[in-house]
Amino acid sequence: MTAAETALSRRIDLTTLRLFIAICEEQNLTRAANREGIAASAVSKRMNDFEQSFGVTLFKRLSKGMALTPAGEALLHHARVTLLNVEKIAVELSEYSQGVRGHVRMLANLSAIVEFLPEDLSAFFATHELLRVDLQERPSGQVISGIEEGAAEIGICSGAAETRSLEAFHYRYDHLVLVMRPEHPLAGRDALSFIDTLDFDHIGLHTASSIYLRAQYAATEAGKPMRLRINVPGFDAVCRMVQANMGIGLIPDRAFEVVGAGMGLRSVRLRDDWARRELKIVVRDQHQLSSTGRLVLDHLRAAEQSDHAVPA
Repeated sequence: MTAAETALSRRIDLTTLRLFIAICEEQNLTRAANREGIAASAVSKRMNDFEQSFGVTLFKRLSKGMALTPAGEALLHHARVTLLNVEKIAVELSEYSQGVRGHVRMLANLSAIVEFLPEDLSAFFATHELLRVDLQERPSGQVISGIEEGAAEIGICSGAAETRSLEAFHYRYDHLVLVMRPEHPLAGRDALSFIDTLDFDHIGLHTASSIYLRAQYAATEAGKPMRLRINVPGFDAVCRMVQANMGIGLIPDRAFEVVGAGMGLRSVRLRDDWARRELKIVVRDQHQLSSTGRLVLDHLRAAEQSDHAVPA
């Protein structure tokens, strides 16, 4: 970094970044100032000084608000990552003072959280009692973007998701099943093709779910629409709606064992090729993981290798 670049970098402070993000989110300088408890004139001066220091324009001033310029879009990304990293520093230092010796953030899709992570993380904590994992559920596409943006170190997503520049490792396989009441016309079948279900009402997962999106694509390929009655947020909600006679639902086999088997419902294996799904672990760069992140990654990869319940 040159002397000039070093001087410019020193003009970037956390308060300015926080105010900038507030303006972006509120799309109005006055509302942002009120939110942050600072006079609007002081916020305006700080933003003007920042723009002049770097010779850029961050906002287009419109009659009904403010819109970002390309330079503003770039700063927004870096500002969010910077403040997130500062938050991580505060949290992790606080945890060290309380006796916790390491911390890692994870993002995972619903399938991984319900089917595999409870047992895998329980085994991890059995040998690493002083470590902490912050796990958040997100759809696979948001897992990818979250890892790219630095919101977490480790992600688990659908194997069908485009991982872009991230490093990806195999995690687990599962298989989709149709969940239905035992008196449903399809309940006596050992296996079903998805096209056989399209004459019946469906309960779908949320619209960002990889299972829902793949089912919609399969229906389009078959030239028939899904008779979708409702979208719900999770596998337990799918099973409850099925139990209430709202239709049939598509969920992973292991998820049915966990949340649906005790509800008096029937599961029928889906025979389509796409019903056998892979879950992947994603990281930005395994060599740049924290020591705790590396322990978690190694444990998850080893847990898959010792799992003999992989479907054929």
